[in-house]
Amino acid sequence: MSEANIPPWLQEELARYDQLQQTLQALLAQKQQVDLELADVERAIEELSKESDDAQVYKISGSIMIRSTKQDLLKDLGERKELANTRRTIISKQEEKVRQSLQEVQAKVNQALKGPATA
Repeated sequence: MSEANIPPWLQEELARYDQLQQTLQALLAQKQQVDLELADVERAIEELSKESDDAQVYKISGSIMIRSTKQDLLKDLGERKELANTRRTIISKQEEKVRQSLQEVQAKVNQALKGPATA
């Protein structure tokens, strides 16, 4: 089937399919980034938990290191972890919707391609 023989609605569905695939790839990249951030935060919490309560600890703010307390850092890390988990949940829901849309569009395209052969 040449492009000239493809009905306009099917061309639109194919373009939508490509766009959905790109969206899915972007979501997967974002999800991977959030997963890396979560792993980093969890490692930091684990290492910080090994330290005594009165240990000198530092956090990075921009391009400088600032002295802090273990409790403040654990609180900050806990908030970062909670935010990352929320972001991951949102991205997962978006991913699920995009995958569902991809399946619907793929079914339409497959039906359109099978239609003329059976008629």
